[in-house]
Amino acid sequence: MSIDPPPPPASSHSNDLGVDPPTAPHREHVWTRATGDVDDPFAWMRDTTDADFLEYLAAENRFSDAFFAPHATTIETLFEEIKSRVQETDMTVPVKNGDWWYVAQTVEGLSYPLHFRGPTRDEATAMLLLDENEEADGHAYFDLGAFDASHDHTAFAWSSDTEGNERYRMRIRRFRDDGASTDLDDVIDDVANAGTAWSADGTSLFYVRADDQERPYQVWRHEVGASTADQLVYEERDERFYVAIGETRSDEWIVVHAASKTSSEVRMLPSDLSAPLRVVEARRDGIEYQVDHWGDRMVVTTNEDAVDFRVVAAPVEQAFGTLAAEPSVWSELIPHVPGHRIVGVEAFAEHLVVHEWAAAQPRLRMLFRDGSPDRSVELGAEPHDVELSVNPEWHSDTIRYVTASMTLPPTLYEEHVVTAARELLRQVPTPNVDLDDYRSSRTWATSDDGTLVPVDIVHHVDTALDGTAPGVLYGYGAYEASLAPWFSVARLSILDRGFVFALAHPRGGGELGRQWYLDGKLDHKQRTFDDVIGCAEHLIDIGVVASGRLALRGGSAGGLLVGACMTQRPELFASVVAEVPFVDIVATMSDPTLPLTVTEWEEWGDPRTEPYASVMAAYSPYDNTAPAAYPALYATAGLNDPRVSVHEPAKWVAKLRSVSTSDAPIVLHVEMGAGHGGPTGRYDAWRDEARTLAFLLATT
Repeated sequence: MSIDPPPPPASSHSNDLGVDPPTAPHREHVWTRATGDVDDPFAWMRDTTDADFLEYLAAENRFSDAFFAPHATTIETLFEEIKSRVQETDMTVPVKNGDWWYVAQTVEGLSYPLHFRGPTRDEATAMLLLDENEEADGHAYFDLGAFDASHDHTAFAWSSDTEGNERYRMRIRRFRDDGASTDLDDVIDDVANAGTAWSADGTSLFYVRADDQERPYQVWRHEVGASTADQLVYEERDERFYVAIGETRSDEWIVVHAASKTSSEVRMLPSDLSAPLRVVEARRDGIEYQVDHWGDRMVVTTNEDAVDFRVVAAPVEQAFGTLAAEPSVWSELIPHVPGHRIVGVEAFAEHLVVHEWAAAQPRLRMLFRDGSPDRSVELGAEPHDVELSVNPEWHSDTIRYVTASMTLPPTLYEEHVVTAARELLRQVPTPNVDLDDYRSSRTWATSDDGTLVPVDIVHHVDTALDGTAPGVLYGYGAYEASLAPWFSVARLSILDRGFVFALAHPRGGGELGRQWYLDGKLDHKQRTFDDVIGCAEHLIDIGVVASGRLALRGGSAGGLLVGACMTQRPELFASVVAEVPFVDIVATMSDPTLPLTVTEWEEWGDPRTEPYASVMAAYSPYDNTAPAAYPALYATAGLNDPRVSVHEPAKWVAKLRSVSTSDAPIVLHVEMGAGHGGPTGRYDAWRDEARTLAFLLATT
């Protein structure tokens, strides 16, 4: 191999770790782009089978280990703190589904949950359904995908990924009333984690497969116990669209949902398989919709003539193919309100539950079949999250939902849909924590163009907000993801040490409606970074954090966010944590053979042509890494990650090291047996988070 190594980076001679940071070899490569030819000496890292690349990653891990070695005591202390705040042996609240009550349990010392069911609520642990620890034994990585009971609850489809590549193996477990169980000989490989559906009689199982670009695109039908080959039910040929499958809560319909970033198309078939798969409404560019079954009606949530969505309904027999052709068939249930984003609607026999975002806060609202006035779940003004919990029963006059905030652990309520009578079922235990020690609030930052951006803040009551506290700013800002505040026992460790944590809600997310998303995507993407930079400056200006003591953190598309902000304003941040960061965006989005590229063009643009060639080149972190005094960086990657390939953070770190003019550490840790989400076992995940927190404590 011909190597033309770069000069040593400024920081390589200034550490006392006993191990120098790796110096990545240069190999000549030129990208031909619409904006002109671009040299990329680290393009060779795209080949994850290259022995030199694997050795380079091993060298990065050796340097990461050396960097963290002096902080081993801190990491162990943080790990023990996290563990001490978790009730390790714990159990969920039993959920009734059919004739059974289902429950999951964690046990001290075990990394994964156990799943049970029983004939009554008090006997919910009578039958062990699945022990994830047993299935994970011998594997460095384990993720449970499907766990889906047949309609009569005599069989379960369950799937697992033991590589981190999001290719699951599906099995079918059969149960007898006496609790005995066995996995059938049926084994289905290369299943995507995109839902499952059972036929009404339990003889057929529907599942989804992904193509070579990791796009879920085919629906298959498997005959349980049969020796015949599985049947292809539907194939999505448009590379922009991906497919998911599920069942309505009524158990009467199987739903196949095909969607791109901007359009959707739903097909349905009766679960008794008495009719073929039918299209509810043919796809049209820019029109998105979802469908649920509500007794004698189909309910559709759509953005047609409603940028923030509206809800309409039609009789079942008239619902197919009429939404555009015969709009008079459809009656409006919930009108469009600009800025008031309807996220989804779930149907129960006598009511609908509407999940929506208004004023950058999520809420749940009930709409009744009998025409009674609708009403919302009341949760107060503190920045919070709220989501429906598991509610499998079609006939129910209560709903279960979970709410949380940055000062409130996930709390499960059961509420009567009519009377609003509420019962607290469970709050996730937090031993050794006084929740009254923490305060959260919202402030509004001003972005570069004058737009106000919400920022949620949490801190210890003893932390003075006088411009002296260190802080961590977290952001995502893509895919219309509305990032509600969440509770973290790990975060408490830095709050107890005087840090302030702030959650930014930049454009590109969906917290303030669909327009908030549209204003932060494609050729407007720079606004996302401007918003977060504005949030950082605001936190400093109002004295929430100290100048020079602010860290920035994000992952995946949030890794692109922190990479762009770091590249554009390196002096603003003391340190940066970029988890599986999407930082080589121009090269990745120029290659349609890479996983998910084609489906992502509607989010980011296609940089092979203008205007996106120039737009994306202007903010791409990797392409804009130039000599500067960069802050400390901790980046993570997964060798088997199918979403953000390991070469992206590896290339970025290599380039940063070659040009950084500061002595701040640049550290890359690669999970050699995991994918996009990092370690899966809870103890490994806690230790992984302890390492990240130790980095923040050492560098901020």
